[in-house]
Amino acid sequence: MPPYLAFEDKDPGPTSRVPLVLVHGHPFDRTMWQPQLAAFASGRRVIAPDLRGYGASPVTPGTVPLSRHAQDIADLLDHLGVDTFALAGLSMGGQIVMECHRLLADRIRGLVLADTFPAAETPQGRRDRAAMAERLLAEGMRGYADEVLDKMVAPYADPEVKAHVHRMMTATSPEGAAAALRGRAERPDYRGLLTRLTVPALVVVGADDTYTPVSDAEAMHAALPDSTLHVIEGAAHLPNLERPEEFNRALTAFLARLDD
Repeated sequence: MPPYLAFEDKDPGPTSRVPLVLVHGHPFDRTMWQPQLAAFASGRRVIAPDLRGYGASPVTPGTVPLSRHAQDIADLLDHLGVDTFALAGLSMGGQIVMECHRLLADRIRGLVLADTFPAAETPQGRRDRAAMAERLLAEGMRGYADEVLDKMVAPYADPEVKAHVHRMMTATSPEGAAAALRGRAERPDYRGLLTRLTVPALVVVGADDTYTPVSDAEAMHAALPDSTLHVIEGAAHLPNLERPEEFNRALTAFLARLDD
């Protein structure tokens, strides 16, 4: 049976290096990981799906909880025959990575949590996400994309990076984005899960991220039994695109540990 998700699978052939699975954030798609696909695919298998409702993957209207996204990723990796792997996610993708650990703990060699946070949604946050879902359905993505661009990436970011991020946001299906927002509002609290993690973790955050500030990353780092914290200067919410060389250096060092 073919996988539900559209995906990119860069496979260099037989290698002892652990495969890397990349989970994008909202409202983006797998092209968010272009610098990482380019940097890592020559030496290890790298898989980057489009989440349900994003990119080239089908849209499910209504509500798509994080558990559905996690099961989609599990199904994709089963289809591809990927047994063990490192799992990296940014923002909503980081929360999906945490949810994946509930399903796939015995298969995950290490976690990368970038510009994300583990707490459940607040009552006000649930109301805000519900209101935003309705707005996106009524108005489409462009107005939202225009408003948040300088928070997704820093105002001083490279114009090509800004253009790429804006294109991803405006290309996203409003129905898919709204369904994910509703599902994300229902997420559980992952803070307890982090304290029980038995695999290494890398926590990465842009120094100028206002959505998930450095304090959130520091709290995750403190809760995790075995983690490394890397704060990337000169970046906001998408340091993998804004400062790809530094992001990739941190990821290279982390993956080398998992490969040993």
